[in-house]
Amino acid sequence: MSTVVAEEVIPVAAPAYDTGAFDPLVELNGVWTPDLADRYLPIPGMPPVKYECQDGHLIVSPYEGSANIYAADELRDRLKPHAKSIDGGAYTTLNIQLTPDSWIQPDFAVLREPARGRVWIPATQALLVGECVSPSSRVADRIDKPAMCAAAGIAYFMRVEVSYTKNHAEITLLRLAEHGTYEVHAKALAGSTFETREPFPLSFDPAELLED
Repeated sequence: MSTVVAEEVIPVAAPAYDTGAFDPLVELNGVWTPDLADRYLPIPGMPPVKYECQDGHLIVSPYEGSANIYAADELRDRLKPHAKSIDGGAYTTLNIQLTPDSWIQPDFAVLREPARGRVWIPATQALLVGECVSPSSRVADRIDKPAMCAAAGIAYFMRVEVSYTKNHAEITLLRLAEHGTYEVHAKALAGSTFETREPFPLSFDPAELLED
């Protein structure tokens, strides 16, 4: 048996007795799908968390702190008019389904068409997904999620790092290359200009993602 904690799955010994109670975190480990998520999530009694899934294994992580929320909102606002120009939409957290048993909840995303109330968004509809890196998700946001999104064919992945204690802000835009992995397309630190023409024209100082 196993139980799921933030960002990792840790095996544990089976209990010495069987209470007979159904625990979806245990019983469904390794077989999670959106249909099962609709049926059993959120878990009653648990604090508000993000539920993501990789190859049927549920990943539970805390919601972002205010620094990341502010940065994600700012980026969504900058991307929204561009998304509308292609008859799409820009959003904060959505369920982006990458495979039948894998999904992520990026901090912001641009869709090729409006979500219009849908709970599960196929990866084919995502033009760009973005993650604001936090201590609990550093490995996932830097390695795991980009790899999963590239495999799903999402054209752009934006990684953002902000820190008020270090007065630091950094944006990295990755673009899907012909060989199926991401390459750095544009990158900038606070005090310089992040500039790109793809997928939309953007030009601003990453320091603007830090709240005054």
